[in-house]
Amino acid sequence: MESLIDRFLRYVSIDTMSDHNSQTSPTTERQLVLARLLKQELEEIGMERVTLDENGYVMASLPGNADRDIPAIGFIAHIDTSPDMSGADVRARIVEYTGGPIILNEEKGIVLDPLFYPEILKYKGEELIVTDGTTLLGADDKAGVAEIITAMEYLIAHPEIEHGKIVVCFTPDEEVGKGTARFDLEEFGADFAYTVDGGAVGQLQYETFNAAGATVKISGLNIHPGAAKGKMKNSMLIATEFIEMLPATEVPSATQDREGFFHLVKITGTVEETCLTYIIRDHDGERFEKRKNLVLAVASFLNVKYGEDTVSVTIEDSYRNMREKIEPVMFIVDRAARAMKNLGIEPIIEPIRGGTDGARLSFQGLPTPNIFTGGHNFHGRYEYIPISSMKKAVEVIVEICRLFALESF
Repeated sequence: MESLIDRFLRYVSIDTMSDHNSQTSPTTERQLVLARLLKQELEEIGMERVTLDENGYVMASLPGNADRDIPAIGFIAHIDTSPDMSGADVRARIVEYTGGPIILNEEKGIVLDPLFYPEILKYKGEELIVTDGTTLLGADDKAGVAEIITAMEYLIAHPEIEHGKIVVCFTPDEEVGKGTARFDLEEFGADFAYTVDGGAVGQLQYETFNAAGATVKISGLNIHPGAAKGKMKNSMLIATEFIEMLPATEVPSATQDREGFFHLVKITGTVEETCLTYIIRDHDGERFEKRKNLVLAVASFLNVKYGEDTVSVTIEDSYRNMREKIEPVMFIVDRAARAMKNLGIEPIIEPIRGGTDGARLSFQGLPTPNIFTGGHNFHGRYEYIPISSMKKAVEVIVEICRLFALESF
């Protein structure tokens, strides 16, 4: 599968960072650079009905080769990378991991250390793809893109493997929550799908957070500090009170598994006005609503204390836990689990502490669980991916397609 690694290294060299603040679609023009390349590659390997629309969605199909009715399967990955860290000028390299720390950048003293990332020790003796520590790698989700295309290439080259219709889509702007905003489900034409957007080998996920974003605006009153007694209302200090009134232990750094949180992602402020940006997450729907209500209650309390309209809150739901949409069609999860077991991979079925395009697609009528890419430490300088894990992801995609043609419903 040399083409798999060549593809991946080619893709990560293209900066596709998306932009939270942009109102265009895609949110950055640079995503179209990769989208055009993918369209060309899909055509070259022999995929049919290859399209790229003005919003950056790349779609293609592979007709079924069996003489019976088989559901159409979709595979989806996103082309953008997270705005959390630069994806420009990625200097990826392959290292033979012998154990211990990996010096990513000697000049800057950047080291991938198993003391902080002990899971890397599992890959002793393997080849890893890493960065030079100044950018993210982009395995989230260019690994998924490369794995899907390589799997399609393999199926085309091996027509003896029976399969139904397979459709693929590469989406823009997943990292900024807009990956399905202009997704044409009718054009896609799948009965169900899988996002290839997970982490370590074996991950199989059909449960996400319920998610919302909260914007908290605090209005103050500025006056010369020498004459401020009884008059000044410092919005930044009120913001501090707001922050301290939310549970200190219910933040990302103190939670795991199905534990929800309040995550303060941005503060801007002056005496006159401060703005807090939060994301709110919980797997349980009832607890999720309680979290949103707590934010509103804290605002109400501070408005009583400091005066009406001192604190205003806007809450917008982002996505819901897709579990309720997947459970009625659990055979799609079971089929993926069986594909992994057939390849000697133990499925790791666990909730996603985040979201995927599959969450929204599931509520739009396309049940879409998530499978692994093999990557680790997404969104940061210590991101890496074992080559063996990428190859296993390709094998799982092929085996899923084979199983749906082999087994009846």
